Amino acid sequence: MSEVIASYLIHDNNSDFHKKAEGIALGLTVGSWTNLPLLEQEQLKKHKGRVVSVSPLQPCDRVNQYLNNEVNQAIIKIAYPTANFSLDLPAILTTVFGKLSLDGKIKLIDLEFSKELLQSFPGPRFGIEGIRKKLDVFNRPLVMSIFKGVIGKDLAYLTEQLKQQALGGVDLVKDDEILFENDLTPFEKRITHGKSILKEVYETTGHRALYAVNVSGRTFDLKDKAKRAQELGADALLFNVFAYGLDVLQALREDDEIALPIMAHPAVSGALTPSEFYGFSNSLLLGKLLRIAGADLSLFPSPYGSVALPFEEAISIANELVEPNHYVKKAFPVPSAGIHPGMVPLLIKDFGIDSVINAGGGVHGHPDGAAGGAKAFRDAVDAVLEGKTLQEGAQSSPELQKALNLWGEPEVKA
Repeated sequence: MSEVIASYLIHDNNSDFHKKAEGIALGLTVGSWTNLPLLEQEQLKKHKGRVVSVSPLQPCDRVNQYLNNEVNQAIIKIAYPTANFSLDLPAILTTVFGKLSLDGKIKLIDLEFSKELLQSFPGPRFGIEGIRKKLDVFNRPLVMSIFKGVIGKDLAYLTEQLKQQALGGVDLVKDDEILFENDLTPFEKRITHGKSILKEVYETTGHRALYAVNVSGRTFDLKDKAKRAQELGADALLFNVFAYGLDVLQALREDDEIALPIMAHPAVSGALTPSEFYGFSNSLLLGKLLRIAGADLSLFPSPYGSVALPFEEAISIANELVEPNHYVKKAFPVPSAGIHPGMVPLLIKDFGIDSVINAGGGVHGHPDGAAGGAKAFRDAVDAVLEGKTLQEGAQSSPELQKALNLWGEPEVKA
């Protein structure tokens, strides 16, 4: 029988987690069991939740001090028959975590999908290999930059910023997630002007870059807007998926009239993931679920910068995005926030070459402007992949040297 297996982290004063697990398995499926007549039990058997495992954890002094109470912890796994729900993420999440999310200190940390269930989700349309083919870049991390300070500015300002970033050698440029439809830089003109600028840079330098435009607006208008972006020749879409929902992401991914790479921004996810007692794990929400729903790239806070995730959580997101899977393509991890060229050795060591190095201030804050900042990143990547230190790479790169003088470089431990 096909199932989805949910893993929960539970904190409770009661230590009888086996009873708790059985209550969840029944409460989220058939409701009760022992009081049912044998005939009804037989009829409902295929719908009954199943306790897979109960794993008590050692007491944690830090948690007890934080809660000012002695609590017990356990990880429980429960299997839910796919016969109980339609094959879509809203139905699955409501089944495994709907009313349960309101019931005490319980966090959904993972979902294991059967082969049959996983095959019902599209995964990335392009994925890592498809985006690499678009850029003709196969042997290094990609470098991405962000528009900064463009709200309230006109198209000339935005396109000049785009030009400088592309001239510096970045592979991807994305809209700021808070750049919506507006009179100064309207959606359609951002696409057409951006396409013209990137074509000019390519014809001048031979360097190809992609621009991800923020698709936004009312939910039921998004498909038409995304289709218009495709008609106008857009390279990719930026999407604030957690403001709209995972199923909206999947709908955009599955529409063949759109057929553009989708870059998922984590905005709003911080309301769902930071607590160790409630909500979702980052690896599930920003990794596994985004990947199966169709994101080609997933942005998330890096473990180093201004809005940092714990190291293990950031790595777990990346692992969910790139681990081999026969049914969905790999998606690019994009660790973000507070990234500067001095961090490139750390980023490559921790996330490998199948990742995107994403910077805002680390590009635009460079003494030589966005072009200099972008070149500093590219030269840092080249130095690391050639087995050089950044200081050695900076000997032939004034842009990298200026970046190191300004931001320094963190120690990289083996």
